[in-house]
Amino acid sequence: MNPPKIPMSSPDLSDADRQAVIEVLNTPSLSMGPKILAFEKAFCDLTGAKHAIGVNSGTAGLHLCVRAAGIGPGDLVLTTPFSFVASTNVLLFENAIPVYVDVDPRTGNVDASRLAEAARDLAAGGAKARKWLPRRGSGTNGRLKAILPVDVFGQPADMDPICQVAAEFSLPVIEDSCEALGAEYKGRQAGTLGDYGVFAFYPNKQITTGEGGVIVTDDDRAADFMRALRNQGRAVGDTWLQHTYLGYNYRLDEMSAALGLAQINRFEELSAKRERVAKWYEERLAEIPGVETYAIGPATTRMSWFVFVVRFDERIERDALAQRLEARGIPVRPYFAPIHLQPYMVERFGYRAGDYPVTESLGRRSLALPFSGVMAEAQVDEVCSALREELQ
Repeated sequence: MNPPKIPMSSPDLSDADRQAVIEVLNTPSLSMGPKILAFEKAFCDLTGAKHAIGVNSGTAGLHLCVRAAGIGPGDLVLTTPFSFVASTNVLLFENAIPVYVDVDPRTGNVDASRLAEAARDLAAGGAKARKWLPRRGSGTNGRLKAILPVDVFGQPADMDPICQVAAEFSLPVIEDSCEALGAEYKGRQAGTLGDYGVFAFYPNKQITTGEGGVIVTDDDRAADFMRALRNQGRAVGDTWLQHTYLGYNYRLDEMSAALGLAQINRFEELSAKRERVAKWYEERLAEIPGVETYAIGPATTRMSWFVFVVRFDERIERDALAQRLEARGIPVRPYFAPIHLQPYMVERFGYRAGDYPVTESLGRRSLALPFSGVMAEAQVDEVCSALREELQ
């Protein structure tokens, strides 16, 4: 197999970004210093949120939101099986039960109408509720406690009807916007549409801190609680060896915050470059039979390009095609593998193939192509030409 000629993803780093990190290294403040405060303020300015809490990963941010929402053992949380596993794992960390709702086949986001049906059936209890629960491991007395929608591939979920369901049943909404920084839903910022929102900054994201994430919320009390939890449970007024809460070391270091702050200052430039690459792909892929891109819903007033995922006609053997592309030096990734069919989920909850047919169809047919803001048009041409030739 040939080594990849085109990276799967590459961070877009400038000399100013690198210099920002070096400047921190020339100070004695490598953690809990001025850069994290400046980074959080910049995030409030970017999103319009009242509070921003920097953490060391998107997963950590989601976990703190789960804690802030009071989700605990046996509680039920409506969410999606078509996502990165972190959106489920943070519920399992607290021994809560993810209750899956299948997704919209066009966007891959949770089907809001089915989510409303699930909420009403779970509230009714009995046989209606049981049809939404996993075969084992959930019990029968769990209380519906929250909704955790995911903004898949940089497109916001259909948040208005989701929030209407939340209001009907007095449920907090944790918006997983880890893939959707800068996206807009009906002109409103993704991540600010629920009670809490989380963004992530792994090197393949719209901006990067290497590893890191940010929680945004307008809830003063929750913000104070999550700030304490990220810092080993130290509440306001605690000394270094006092811990009001059981907490975690989820802090974001100063070097990462400095890089993130420099990247935020370039956010529109970075977004435009990713959008340009996505447009190149869309133009070329439109000419290839059997290949389609994910639809952008009418409520998405701004798409934030995280990855570029295509899906194939059912007659195309995706995995065999992926192997042929890899042999040509074109790296590709199946995206996503359904969460409910991960081995640990099958073992714990008894899920089977066929439980969430739309998610499973997308999981079989979807493939992420090489994508980043630093890709050249010639590289996009090379990927699309290889794909066209392998499908002939």
